[in-house]
Amino acid sequence: MKFRETIDELLNAKEGGAYQFKEWKNKDDLKEATNICCALANCGGGKLVLGVTDKRPRKVVGSTAFPQPARTIVDIMNKLHVRVDFEIYKHENGRVLVFDVASRPIGLPVQSDGGAWWYKGDSLGLMPEDVRRTIYTESSHDFSGDICLDATVDDLDNGAIETFRNLWVENSGNKRIASLTTEQLLKDCGAITDDGVTYAAIILFGKHKILRKCLPQSEVIFEYRSSEAAGPAAQREEFCEGFFINSHTRIWELVNLRNDKQFYQNKLAVLPVPTFNERVVREALLNAVSHRDYQLGGSVFVRQYQNRIVFENPGGLPNGITVENILHRQSPRNNLIAAMFQLCGLVERSGQGMNLIYEQSVKESKPLPSFDGSDAYFTKLTLTGKVVSTQMLAFIKKMNEDQLNAMTTDDYILLSTLFSKKGFSDIHPSKFEHLIELGIVKQTEHGIELANGDLVFAIDSIVVSPSEFQSTVASGWQALETSDRKKQIITFIADNESATSLQLAQFTGLSQGRVRAVLKELVIDGVIEKFGDNRYTSYKLKK
Repeated sequence: MKFRETIDELLNAKEGGAYQFKEWKNKDDLKEATNICCALANCGGGKLVLGVTDKRPRKVVGSTAFPQPARTIVDIMNKLHVRVDFEIYKHENGRVLVFDVASRPIGLPVQSDGGAWWYKGDSLGLMPEDVRRTIYTESSHDFSGDICLDATVDDLDNGAIETFRNLWVENSGNKRIASLTTEQLLKDCGAITDDGVTYAAIILFGKHKILRKCLPQSEVIFEYRSSEAAGPAAQREEFCEGFFINSHTRIWELVNLRNDKQFYQNKLAVLPVPTFNERVVREALLNAVSHRDYQLGGSVFVRQYQNRIVFENPGGLPNGITVENILHRQSPRNNLIAAMFQLCGLVERSGQGMNLIYEQSVKESKPLPSFDGSDAYFTKLTLTGKVVSTQMLAFIKKMNEDQLNAMTTDDYILLSTLFSKKGFSDIHPSKFEHLIELGIVKQTEHGIELANGDLVFAIDSIVVSPSEFQSTVASGWQALETSDRKKQIITFIADNESATSLQLAQFTGLSQGRVRAVLKELVIDGVIEKFGDNRYTSYKLKK
C-alpha cells in the first residue's frame, strides 16, 4: 500500500470509519491498536494515525509508540488476517506513525479479541449480529448459514462443542466464553439462531445420525495408497460426523503414522525434516472443509501416498478465485464455517489459509502446492513432501526469526523460484527490494546474491576474476554453488591455466573420486570445460 497524503492532508482528514487519530505520546498498547485496526478493516479499510491530537484543529504531538513498526504489523496481521502497512512521518514536533489497514474480505467480518469490532460513528464497539449476518451473504448464498429444519440442539455432540469452546477461549484469551451456557455459546458464534440450527452447526458438531439423515455427502474419507495402482486402498477410514468430534485430529494421526523423515547436513549436525508438515496438512484439511460445495454429491478425499498428499473436494474454486490470485483474494464458499474456524484460531493468515501452506512449503524446501487436475466442479490440491534442495533448506534454517516473520508470501515464492532455477527470465530485479531490505539477498555488480555469499544469481553473462572466488560465469538467471571446495578448485585452475584431477586432489586434500564429482558439477554449471579422455583429461576455465 502506498501513502499519498502529506502530513497536512492527514491533519485535515475527517475522523470516522476511515481515519482514527490517537495522541499516544508514550502509550504502546498492541491489543487496543489491533482492535482499532480490526474495526477499520470491518468499515472498509482505513488508517490509524498515532502522534496527532484527535480534536480539531489537529496538531502533531509526536509518538514513541511501537518503535519497531515492521514487527508490530506482523503481529497485527497474524491476528486479523488482513493486510496492514505502515508509514512514518518526521515532523518538527515529533514522529507520526500511520498504520494503513486493508478492507475485510468480501463476505467475512474480521475478528479480534473474541469479536468483530467496528465503528458506529466515532464509537468503537462489537459488531451487531444483524450486521454480521448481512456480511456473510455478500459474496454469494452461504449454504452453511442456512437453517437445517430437521435438526435440533440435541443432535449436536457436546464433546465437539466443548472442544470448540476451549479452542475459542485459548485463541481469544476471553475467559468469559468459558462460562457461557451451551446455547449462548452456539448463538454467539452463529451456529444457531432463533430460527434453528444451521448447517454449519451440524457439519462441525453434528452426531452421526443427523449427518446421515440431512447431509450424508459431508463426510471426509482418508485413504493411504502405497502405490499409484488402481484398486482398494491399503488403509481407509470414513468420517461421517461433526468435524470437531474426531476428524480434525484423527486425520493428522493417520498421516503421521507413515510420515517418513528426510535428513540434511547443517555444519556438523544431521537434522531431520518430516515429509509431511502438520500445520500444512491441517490447513489443507480446513480449506477443504470450509470451501467444498455441500450441495454437490461426493465426499472430501484425503489420499496419502509415500511422498505426497492429495486433497479433493466437490466444487471448483470459489467465485472470483483463480490459481493466479488465490494468495491475494478471499472468498469463502461457506462463510459461517470459515468465521467459526477463525474464532477458534484454526484458520491462519487468510480466509483460505493458502498463504501458510505456500510459506511452509518453501521453508522446508518442498515444491509449491499444485492445483493440477482441478476443474469447475472439483478442486484438487497436491502437496509434495520431498525436499528438493538441501542447500536452500540449510540457508533458510540460518535465517533469524525476525527475517522469517517479516517476509511476505511473495518473498517466499521468489526465494523458491531462485533455488529451483526456473522462471528467472520473468523476474525483474525490483522484485528483490524487500528481500534486500531484510538482508536476505544483496545486489552487486554480478547480480543478486544470497547474503551469505553461497549463491549468485546473474542477470547477464559475467566474467569474474578467479581471486573473487565467484563461480558465476552464467547466462540468464542461473544459480551456481560457490562452496569452499569449488572455490579452491576454480582458483587452482585459474592460476595454472589447466589442471588434472590428480593435481587437484593433491592441492585440496580430497580423494580423486570426490574431486571428479565436483569437477562434473562445475562442467554442468558451465564454469569449466573438460579436455581429453581418461588419464589425459584436464580442465580449464570456460571463457
